Amino acid sequence: MTQHATRPVLIYDGDCGFCKLWVQYWSELTKDAIEYQPLQHALGRFVGLTREELERAVHLVHPDGRVWAGAAAVYQLLAQGGTSRWPALLYERVPGFAGLSERAYALIAAHRPSFYRLTVALWGKELRPPRYQVVCQLFLRLLGLIWLLAFASFALQARALIGEHGILPVTEYFARLGDYLGWQAWWRAPSLFWLSASDSVVLAACLAGCGAGALLVVGRLLKPALALAFVLYLSIVNGGQEFLSYQWDALLLEAGLLGFFLGWANSAVWLFRWLLFRLYFLSGAVKLLSGDPSWRNGTALLAHFETQPLPNPVSWYVHQLPEPLLRLACAATLATELVAPWLIFAPRRLRLAAAVPLAGLQVAILLTGNYAFFNYLTLALCLFLLDDAALGSILGRCSQWFNRPVGRPRPRVARAASAILFLAGLLTFSQTLGVPMPAQASELVTQLGAWGISSGYGLFAVMTTMRPEIIVEGSNDGEDWRAYEFRYKPGQVHRPPPWVAPHQPRLDWQMWFAALGSYQDNPWFLRFVGRLLEGDPRVLGLLEADPFNGRPPRWIRAVVYRYRFTRLGSSSRGWWEREFLGIYLRPVQQKTAGAGDGIRTRDINLGKVALYQLSYSRSAIPLYDCPGAECQLGTYSGE
Repeated sequence: MTQHATRPVLIYDGDCGFCKLWVQYWSELTKDAIEYQPLQHALGRFVGLTREELERAVHLVHPDGRVWAGAAAVYQLLAQGGTSRWPALLYERVPGFAGLSERAYALIAAHRPSFYRLTVALWGKELRPPRYQVVCQLFLRLLGLIWLLAFASFALQARALIGEHGILPVTEYFARLGDYLGWQAWWRAPSLFWLSASDSVVLAACLAGCGAGALLVVGRLLKPALALAFVLYLSIVNGGQEFLSYQWDALLLEAGLLGFFLGWANSAVWLFRWLLFRLYFLSGAVKLLSGDPSWRNGTALLAHFETQPLPNPVSWYVHQLPEPLLRLACAATLATELVAPWLIFAPRRLRLAAAVPLAGLQVAILLTGNYAFFNYLTLALCLFLLDDAALGSILGRCSQWFNRPVGRPRPRVARAASAILFLAGLLTFSQTLGVPMPAQASELVTQLGAWGISSGYGLFAVMTTMRPEIIVEGSNDGEDWRAYEFRYKPGQVHRPPPWVAPHQPRLDWQMWFAALGSYQDNPWFLRFVGRLLEGDPRVLGLLEADPFNGRPPRWIRAVVYRYRFTRLGSSSRGWWEREFLGIYLRPVQQKTAGAGDGIRTRDINLGKVALYQLSYSRSAIPLYDCPGAECQLGTYSGE
């Protein structure tokens, strides 16, 4: 075809603005692998190609004489330029794909002025391949900070929650799991704590995780630090039982795993966008799929700020807003979660526009509630809606600090890993939406979650419309009851809701869940009561104060109040007002020989540590002795 070509040559119409725009993009994408020639300069160079043919479609001419035109030329350009071979393979091997591609190309070629304007509107006049070095570097620094905070937060609570003498010792949990599942227990709950779970080992794991996070923050040993942080946190999550069963724990693991592939190929960036899409869209979808009327009629936020697990001071003020404004905020929340996520995969300008509501929602949640590191992690994930050019305009000269690769390119490994991780996310996505799937697929989804690979998401699918709050009390005589005050959850009505995020007081969080059910539904609660009866200093250290000064009381009970925010302008000077609902747990004490006072007793086995006894009458006991269906959360027959 020519005596001068030593590499493939793409011939395009040099008078076409649309063509020049995309040639600019392709030339930066393929570097020196492809030569680009306007047809006005190439007519005499290539024999057999007429001006009419070249004006109708782009042509790719290979040095061996092969020629491709139209969509085929574009796909071969990407393949031979080392960018992507998938379009060319689909064109050659998938029936119907070639014809569909050529018809689409012909439509665009026939209306190039219109598509030029559309391209400029969606991408801008400077159409260049996006770069993500600054995005990846900044994200890994923020991810390291979040790892550091997560490990440090749990280190402060680990001994009391899952330590050797904690509420739910991980050693006992793994022993029971091993007895039940045998060797499969290692596979079902992967954790380094199978080897040892002493208090010193658990604390060492937390401190090592802090060290891994610090390495990421300073940008050193990125891949080893990511691997170490992931393995250690996975070990903690699988040993933490109820105390580490939160969606943001799973989100941190999945984000940490994906972070390992950053720098190998841009497909890792798309995996993060896929994760962000699943997080947002599923959070909106489950609200509607649950059938909860408060989301459908727009009243969910009338109760949310009062009934969320750990409100902060801003929650009180936002709760005072007029009802129409809160209904509008509810609609905006659903729109942000259900509509905006689709723009994550849209062209550049639409994707940048989507970053505003998606990040804005997280800022609003962060300001009005205490959700540990969840909002900070989600905001970090929103970085992948940007590229280096957009981020550089925000950071200015500071972006130079992060403008370096995070690893050597490994496109083949990255593509294989991306395909596997995308399918894993698709499985969990489908299951969360209720798509029927075989038992084997459901089992695989469970295992994916256990290994921290992929999880289903969806926050506040059903809105809690009232706030029952458990108050734990102790007594030595059965008459004078003193309340154990928690550090962060509501207790004394005059105490303001605290700021606590990004730290997560996991016992206080679990108390919120326990109040929505019964102690039978929350066996850990009985273990907690048992530690109070023992006067365990580690567990007492999680509370604001010990009303018995280190000497455990004879009796422990739990009562339930309904808490409401006070209203602006009311006569009450406190932040809360409360109404007694009833008994959550009737008085319990350490089991003593010969106990018997004519009251029927029942021994409760709290594991290998101790036995406690519960006294109650023979009749059915409403958990909350109050009128109205909203208070009848369950009954216990006494049998």
